[in-house]
Amino acid sequence: MSAVSQRPGSRSADRPAPPALHDDVVTEHAEAPNTLRERAPRTLGLLDQFGFWGNLGVSLFGLTTASTVMYALPDGRPLPFWASVLALVVASALGGAVLGVSLVLGARTGAPAMVLLRGLFGAKASYLPTVLNIVQNLGWGTVEIILIAESLKAVTHDHLPRWLCVLVAGVITTGLTIRPLGAIRVIRKYVTALVVLAIVVLAIGLLRRHIPAVAHSTWGGFWLGVDAVIAVSISWVPLGADYSRHSRTERAAFLGGFVGYGVTQVLCYLVGLIALVELADGADIFSFYLGLPLGTVALAVLVLRETDQSFANTYSTALSIQNLRPTWDRRVLSVGIGALMTLAALKVSLANYYNFLYLIGAVFIPMSGVLIAAWWRGSARGDARRAGSAGGASVWEWDVSEQAPTRPTLLVAWLVGFVTYQVVNPGSLGHWAPFWSRIGRDLHTIGHPWLSASITSFAVALLLALPFAAPAGPRGPVPAATGASADGGTVGGAGG
Repeated sequence: MSAVSQRPGSRSADRPAPPALHDDVVTEHAEAPNTLRERAPRTLGLLDQFGFWGNLGVSLFGLTTASTVMYALPDGRPLPFWASVLALVVASALGGAVLGVSLVLGARTGAPAMVLLRGLFGAKASYLPTVLNIVQNLGWGTVEIILIAESLKAVTHDHLPRWLCVLVAGVITTGLTIRPLGAIRVIRKYVTALVVLAIVVLAIGLLRRHIPAVAHSTWGGFWLGVDAVIAVSISWVPLGADYSRHSRTERAAFLGGFVGYGVTQVLCYLVGLIALVELADGADIFSFYLGLPLGTVALAVLVLRETDQSFANTYSTALSIQNLRPTWDRRVLSVGIGALMTLAALKVSLANYYNFLYLIGAVFIPMSGVLIAAWWRGSARGDARRAGSAGGASVWEWDVSEQAPTRPTLLVAWLVGFVTYQVVNPGSLGHWAPFWSRIGRDLHTIGHPWLSASITSFAVALLLALPFAAPAGPRGPVPAATGASADGGTVGGAGG
């Protein structure tokens, strides 16, 4: 069992993460460990976190699927433009805050995201969200490769066959996962500035045109629009710690997610909303962007940048598998996963994207509520231990060992949160949605414009988990400070 203690009076937000890897000095260019038996180097600073999460906030999804916000109602009636913008801001703020806290947990423990869930649900019970996360990442990664391929075809005016575009996207994606920390540093140094310029170019081109009013609009779909955007933000929570565990400080990790991701997501979707309003019925969105001044150059930059999304999904799939098989090499896993996603991208379409998005929200938004409850109780427990300790030091604990006990009450809180989401927003997936729609109608939880499935399920899961969410800590004296471990033992960080 290990823990890290901190003297009172220091600020937890600026606290350095637990010591890195080995006794030797970790260089700036150290790479991610290949197995869970090695510890994570702490080489990513504030600018690295801002660059990485800021780039993830800009997505071809935001530019091309802003309809998930404006046209969230099943009957097709749109939100007013400014109501769509407000839904986007609210969702990005809420989702960014939850993402930021999950990144703090990664920086505090040094554990990958799915290993982190051992301290939430137990080592064996963490296999359930791990399998779900693997499925999610495989799905998102495949969809990202499809988007990159379709965008590349559009930029080259269909001179390249689709299969070749998919292959190029898959090879670049897989290549980035071999040296993931190096990829993040390259993104920060070279890609971020180009992405900002590309978004500015598209925004200027759109704002020079007439923005028509949205006809037959209603505020009735406001919270459905919020749910759609929150689902995108929260989809990164089961991945976040895979990258924030390399952060030098918790403050850098939190700001990277909350500010870096949240702000760029708002800007990206805002450009997408403006384009959606200006787009003629039946027009192709990629052709529309290409027709803007310097649109081809801007879209080419964003196509290149999109590879960091597919990279993140591929790399995090490998780390999720390591929670099940700690000694498997993440490089070998990444190559196999990249090949699988590329093959799937040759066969899969984007037709079921909306259903996929809502189902992701139903699973991971309430899980995030349970996670926040555990973080909250764990930090409070650290304060209590500081007050009662002779030296006044604060210790915060999180069990990521392979013997972490199962916590059924937190699993129940997650399940109830999931059910809550479904009865408020059943989605439209095959035979699944009608089942939950019938229950929702019986409970009178469907059809209320003021009721958000995301916020409601998050709150229900959080409140149910709070009484049981305090991490199990040592019963004896606080142990001396040592390094954090990702492969076993109770990982501690200072609280206070």
